[in-house]
Amino acid sequence: MRLEIRNLRKDYNGATEVLKNINLYDEITTIALIGSSGCGKSTLLRIIGGLIPATSGEVLLDGELAADNDKYRKNIGFVFQTGGLFSHLSALDNIMLPLIKAHGFSEERAKFRADELLLRFGLESEAHKKPMQLSGGQKQRISIARAVAPKPKLLLLDEPTSALDPEFTTDVLDMIKELGEEKLSFIIATHEMGFALHACDKAAFLDNGEIAEYGRSKDVFKNPKTRKLSLFLSKLLEWKV
Repeated sequence: MRLEIRNLRKDYNGATEVLKNINLYDEITTIALIGSSGCGKSTLLRIIGGLIPATSGEVLLDGELAADNDKYRKNIGFVFQTGGLFSHLSALDNIMLPLIKAHGFSEERAKFRADELLLRFGLESEAHKKPMQLSGGQKQRISIARAVAPKPKLLLLDEPTSALDPEFTTDVLDMIKELGEEKLSFIIATHEMGFALHACDKAAFLDNGEIAEYGRSKDVFKNPKTRKLSLFLSKLLEWKV
């Protein structure tokens, strides 16, 4: 998949500049967006996903422009930090509803696809539970199943484990890694550096609204070229056992 980001900027009310002159041209498979909170990772994901407009510049995937493009958005799966499940619907219905309403599936076809994913990811016993009856990890795994149900070209994940306990974090990351191994392209904003290093082909380090470093994950982590990335990694590793 070809990702092109050209001279991308984002500010709010002409004052707070969140992204500054982002440029990236690459054939992508799996990318980790890393950097401190507030560096622009979430905003960049939302622009790539066509959820918010850029102030200037553009994003293209395989030549398709992101801005104001319903066809483009239907090829993108998005997972938010808190999952965003509908609280009044069961896990099964949460997966089925977007398939029916946004992607034109019949109810029968949507149920078949939802059942297929729940079984595949070991969630079939949770099918008829509502979000309040699920653990944080189960909710995020169902959110991911919902996002991949229509078979998108690209999956975007905005810190999907940030609110989870460690044991649930592993389940969610294992699920994402499995999807990547099955050739589903994804871009994930994450603070899980082990996952960024070992499960993502490329990594982009954002600092103060700019891509300060980009390349193969092993190179970015093992041989940082900027002092800011070195400091960022050292702080994260300081209390690791």
